[in-house]
Amino acid sequence: MGFRILVTEPIPASNIEFLQNLGEVTIGKQGQFLTEDSLLEVIGQYDALLCMLSTPVTSRILEAAKKLKIVANFAVGYNNIDVQAAHRFNIQVANTPDVLTESCADFTMGLLLATTRRFNKAEQYLRDGHFTQWEPMGFLGMELAGKKLGIIGMGRIGQSFAKRAQAFGMKIYYHNRRKLAASIEQLTQATFVDDLDTLLSNSDVVSLHCPLQESTHHLIDAQRLSLMQSHAILLNISRGPVIDEKALAQSLHQGHIGGAGIDVYEFEPSVDPDLLTAPNCTLLPHIASATHETRTAIGQLAANAIAGILNQKDPSDIPNLIPTS
Repeated sequence: MGFRILVTEPIPASNIEFLQNLGEVTIGKQGQFLTEDSLLEVIGQYDALLCMLSTPVTSRILEAAKKLKIVANFAVGYNNIDVQAAHRFNIQVANTPDVLTESCADFTMGLLLATTRRFNKAEQYLRDGHFTQWEPMGFLGMELAGKKLGIIGMGRIGQSFAKRAQAFGMKIYYHNRRKLAASIEQLTQATFVDDLDTLLSNSDVVSLHCPLQESTHHLIDAQRLSLMQSHAILLNISRGPVIDEKALAQSLHQGHIGGAGIDVYEFEPSVDPDLLTAPNCTLLPHIASATHETRTAIGQLAANAIAGILNQKDPSDIPNLIPTS
């Protein structure tokens, strides 16, 4: 067959073995392809690209990729890829929807518990040798039963998280581009709130699960943070730029909100220094989908799309291709 495939970061071995049945596979070192120039140097050699969300697949790169037939992103989101340019150069683009729903929903529940119960601070307190007795006023947090959870972006992950929050006795509200079907609202016990500001001002916990688009960039800014209650917790596992990170850090330092659990960052992998020192803030390194099962499934879905295109399968039969707009 003789195809050449570039995988920009190490991925599960079973995914690599599958791709090797198609041709020669080159695997980049961790962090090797974080810049446009690094990818530009080599992209002309390859028929397929399996890349990370951190890989900038720009119009300039796609124009130079004379042999490239498909870009498969190792992620659900694909804001790192100039999709319009790809289609202009007759290059298909694939993402990996559906396979990370459960792991991300599990993670969000864990992030909520860790933040409301101050797990990271309490663990560090113990590790630093300060735990000398049980303290009746030590590390007091928020119980979840009866609290209002506002979910922004009620797609698959948002819905799955809502089901978990139900089990903790939370009252579920959501804001979305459109109201969900009555059957889904019944299943998730969720109430639609058309006005985002109303959701923010009435929720004890706000959890972000929306895609990054022009309309959602800095969706949560200083003004909207000021609407939240002083005890409220903000969670983000969607995309970093959905939140104005500097405004969030300032809000936490000034005690305008009660805490935050963050897994994604505005200028990832950089984190605002003020956010690093903010009180009651759980900060994790983009690991919401980090389970063996999910990462393998993500890689296989991307690899399947590559195999389909290289083997000249009808694109309409490859479910995870991004349609031309």
